[in-house]
Amino acid sequence: MASIVLDKIFKTYPNGFSAVRDVSLEIGDGEFMILLGPSGCGKSTTLRMIAGLESISAGDIYIGGRRVNAVDPAERDIAIVFQNYALYPHMTVAQNLAFGLKLRGVAASEIDSRLNRIAAMLGIEPLLTRKPSQLSGGQRQRVALGRALVREPQAFLLDEPLSNLDAKLRASMRTELVKLHHTLGTTIVHVTHDQVEAMTMGQRICIMKDGVVVQVGRPMDVYRNPVDTFVAGFLASPPMNLLNGRLESNGGGLSVVLGSLRFDLPDNLRDGYASHAGKEVVIGFRPEDFHMTANGARHTAPVGVVATTTEVLGPEVILVAGLSDTPGSEIHARMPRNFLAGPGTPVPLHFDVSQIQIFDPASTRALPRPALT
Repeated sequence: MASIVLDKIFKTYPNGFSAVRDVSLEIGDGEFMILLGPSGCGKSTTLRMIAGLESISAGDIYIGGRRVNAVDPAERDIAIVFQNYALYPHMTVAQNLAFGLKLRGVAASEIDSRLNRIAAMLGIEPLLTRKPSQLSGGQRQRVALGRALVREPQAFLLDEPLSNLDAKLRASMRTELVKLHHTLGTTIVHVTHDQVEAMTMGQRICIMKDGVVVQVGRPMDVYRNPVDTFVAGFLASPPMNLLNGRLESNGGGLSVVLGSLRFDLPDNLRDGYASHAGKEVVIGFRPEDFHMTANGARHTAPVGVVATTTEVLGPEVILVAGLSDTPGSEIHARMPRNFLAGPGTPVPLHFDVSQIQIFDPASTRALPRPALT
């Protein structure tokens, strides 16, 4: 096992394009770190620089305390699993698993021991004599993981390894990867654009955009306290609702104004936002913080919305609606599984105002506030 440290690394291509800019990140020994972001944000390039498959333009990379900028990929003692599995089609599963070990001169008895142990761990023992063309997508992914595992490296680098799988198999493989991490305790860096993978698998998430790190933290900390509107609108599905509004003083208190809608902020939030009284802001609220009935002072008076459509998911229904008398507004709210509302139906909802987030529209940064409870 080993820690991985990125110290102000850059990747600039000959045409001048900067894929990664000033990225610094410390990944602890045995940590499961997620690199999350949209396509083109630089997460896969960052992973490939850790692996040594991409040169770095500036900065330093350390693996296990050793600077590896000029170290050959084969000498970094890490294993990488790609999105396309990269299995040798002419080899059996057993040969694919053993190939890297043979190149490294590992004794045959040790190869057999590792191969049998990993095959049992991944449940691929019946597949050892098959070739990749005879395997399903999920089976190929297990073999690709197995080929990395048999090496017993310092760290695993996973480059969107689940993106080619169907939804059910992705969910199963997420669980298997988490269980493997608990069993092995090896450092894992997992690149994905899937928010569900990020929230359910990683001990920490590093969110990237346009080649820079935007926020790093534990999944729920990032979810509950996004640093800006990009993180708020990217993490989770449905994402945080973001609407343009205004803060106004109300005789010692502070009110949020959204079109014709007005509601007071709790006293514990007032001091954090008082300096923005009279200013335009972006109001953020999560879909799960809408409720059909009020629950004490934390909830607003009924907020009138008009249903646009509903997404029936089984355990819950996502209501897509517009705020009454606020043209152009659209919100997503999580409703009970028996919720019904046709297009154009008025729906009174209560919002848990203690969970509100407020952002500066110019900088897009979150305004300071007490920690959410």
